[in-house]
Amino acid sequence: MIRLSDYAGISPKSDLQLISRLAERLSSKRFLHINSTKSGGGVAEILSRMTPLLSGLGLNVRWEVIRGDQRFFTITKKIHNSLQGLPEDFTDDMWGYHSAINEENAKTLDLDADVTFVHDPQPVPLIRFRHGGLWIWRCHIDVSNPVESVWDRVSAYAGKYDAAIFSVAKFAKRMPIDEFIITPTIDPLSEKNRDLTGPEVDEVAARFKIPRDKPILLQVSRFDRFKDPNGVIRAYRMVKKYNDCRLVLAGSSATDDPEGDAVTEEVKGFADGDPDIHILLLPTFSDRDINALQRMAAVVLQKSLKEGFGLTVTEAMWKGRPVIGGNVGGIPTQIINGINGFLVNSEEGAAFRVRQILNNHDMAKSIGENARQYVRNHFLITRQIRDYLFVWYAMLNKGSAVMEL
Repeated sequence: MIRLSDYAGISPKSDLQLISRLAERLSSKRFLHINSTKSGGGVAEILSRMTPLLSGLGLNVRWEVIRGDQRFFTITKKIHNSLQGLPEDFTDDMWGYHSAINEENAKTLDLDADVTFVHDPQPVPLIRFRHGGLWIWRCHIDVSNPVESVWDRVSAYAGKYDAAIFSVAKFAKRMPIDEFIITPTIDPLSEKNRDLTGPEVDEVAARFKIPRDKPILLQVSRFDRFKDPNGVIRAYRMVKKYNDCRLVLAGSSATDDPEGDAVTEEVKGFADGDPDIHILLLPTFSDRDINALQRMAAVVLQKSLKEGFGLTVTEAMWKGRPVIGGNVGGIPTQIINGINGFLVNSEEGAAFRVRQILNNHDMAKSIGENARQYVRNHFLITRQIRDYLFVWYAMLNKGSAVMEL
């Protein structure tokens, strides 16, 4: 059982106190989260840790997952891409199928709750089947510059919710409902983020046959074109001309991303048999392995072309690693350029910053220390729980005087 007291001495004391008070006020309410997968991606990871922690506070919290076939998830992947600005072809039949699968799910899901959180566009049509209570749409992706015809379809549903939550202010679209900004977070006590011993890290390196005879560059992410794995390989090749190093590209599949296998094969082909490029397709729940890979890396990259929030950046920063991230999505919210990491806009820029870190040990150490402290202050799960509880409390008391906490 995960307990709030376990975070004492790690999370800010004020957050823990406010969480306890809010939980007392909300103990009689029922809360429901709905998303499209139990594994793979940051949303499932956050909910898998947050749900039991909230339950341990005495709150009635459930997590439901909608079901769909390959056609459904192919359509929702196209929706996801288009909301991030990539044009895709749609037909009325595809939109009808998106709606129909949600209708089928509504027949089997228990939607009875005082507050329902619906995550991202896959289950957004469920609002048509609300049984009462407050409904909040939690959008984890950047919809600041979407394909407008696709946004029109999605917002026709999203605009019927009582409120929307976005990860970063610049992700949001103007909507006729209340809007909140809550950044995602990591759990410092999870298997992916807890402290590891030296032998634990060594075991992972040996099992994946990754020699530690030279600096390791690492990117952890889904095999997704928006994560630009081929661009990372090109940057590595630029670095390799001057600094001998290895590159590890580690990712896992997700049940709601049908493009992952094809992208993985493309990346393997682009690596062209380089023995210093290690491409790891990790099974679901490889959290300790990812933890160890991040800890053995000299530099961690997240050179995304489009990004939601990018929690892999937060994870690596928590481990004191210098991180180089694409200047997109939520990454600039985490990285203060030149202070706790670097932001880049090109492969050449990424290669330059990698070499700068590899050639300056003191700078790398300082950046890593700043990164860990920044995460402690801003991106631990207790802060996100505090914010979610406060939104629930404020929405449930909307129109009446909110009692002093």
